Amino acid sequence: MTAVQPSTLTGHFLIAMPNLADPPFSRGVALLCQHDEDGAVGLLVNQLSEYRLGDVLSQMKLECMDSELADAPVLIGGPVQQERGFVLHREPGSWDSSYRINDHWSVTTSRDILIAMAAGEGPRQAIMVLGYAGWDAGQLEQELMANAWLTAEACGRVVFDTPLEERWSAAAGLVGVDPRQLSGYAGHA
Repeated sequence: MTAVQPSTLTGHFLIAMPNLADPPFSRGVALLCQHDEDGAVGLLVNQLSEYRLGDVLSQMKLECMDSELADAPVLIGGPVQQERGFVLHREPGSWDSSYRINDHWSVTTSRDILIAMAAGEGPRQAIMVLGYAGWDAGQLEQELMANAWLTAEACGRVVFDTPLEERWSAAAGLVGVDPRQLSGYAGHA
């Protein structure tokens, strides 16, 4: 019996296998925002940047009175366009530039979501990332065949409730794997 592969991994986690050592993907967890025959786009959800949300808001000349929100970490979303910000969130909202990933996830790139967040009116569950990860047509499929990634349906608990340093293990645990027990090489029977 053969396993049926989903035609798209949109809304799934890519969980880096131990042999994937290239920064920022080493021990990385990416949420795939789009995956089709033209390629894939994802956001890493466990790689810390040097910035805090208050730094980003200040740079945009937005005042944030909520010290906890201002201290929220900004993550490295991937190596492409790291000067560009993305807000990954659960509630769809009515922001100017949002992309609905699926019924559970949205990503917004417009300033209005940051204005709402600074005013305490943004989505209840959201993270800010700088940059994104992209794969050309067929590239992700090749990486999957080379055992560079595990996949699992994305889970809000991993993104919003799990400490950054535990997200890699927690994401792999969604499919019953302890990544620390895996070898750093791939083989095929």
